[in-house]
Amino acid sequence: MDMDMNIVVTNDDGIDAPGIKALQKAIDSRGIIVAPLEHHSGCGHQVTTDKPILVESRSQIEYAVGGTPTDCVRLALTHFCPSVTAVLSGINAGGNLGVDVYISGTVAAVREAAIHGVTGIAISQYIKKGLAIDWDLSAKLTTMVLEDLLYRPIEPGTFWNVNLPHLTSDAPPPAMIFCPPSTQPLPLKYFQEGDAFSYVGEYGKREREPGTDVDVCFSDNIAVTQLHLY
Repeated sequence: MDMDMNIVVTNDDGIDAPGIKALQKAIDSRGIIVAPLEHHSGCGHQVTTDKPILVESRSQIEYAVGGTPTDCVRLALTHFCPSVTAVLSGINAGGNLGVDVYISGTVAAVREAAIHGVTGIAISQYIKKGLAIDWDLSAKLTTMVLEDLLYRPIEPGTFWNVNLPHLTSDAPPPAMIFCPPSTQPLPLKYFQEGDAFSYVGEYGKREREPGTDVDVCFSDNIAVTQLHLY
């Protein structure tokens, strides 16, 4: 990886989450960490403008932000790494496939980077129900992906969304497949108890339109989609 590349690392699971540590491992601990102090999964492109954002400086290259992933990118661009050349977000614990990108804080972070003309790559680890994540494998696959995407030309106003498959130890190496995002809705299923409704839709049972990111990732390959701002 280019030593001169100024990389900002963030996520939506929080600065102490195992996924961001795996991402740091994937890039040999290069880059500045500017990540939320707390969990913000599913926050979308939420920003904080009505109150101060507290920042805990853990070192000269690690900042825990009392705000959202988008807040983290905004602060990185303006205060902690104005010369940033790429924003990496993840590795998210759970897929961000298809329409997930509209609610994902992981993806929102790199969307914000793209708005400012900075390369953005979101990485998420799909989870098969009942299986634990092998974060070392996630880091290894992420290294392979970044060795391509960080140096691949990308048109202005676009950014990358990557979803890693959930593989078993004996699975063959996955292919990296560029594909369109699924436009199918997530399963809508709720359990009602009195006046309370709990979401019980199963992620792994969503529609698998052939050739889309959902189908590619669920088929044990790495799904890479190029998303557009407008």
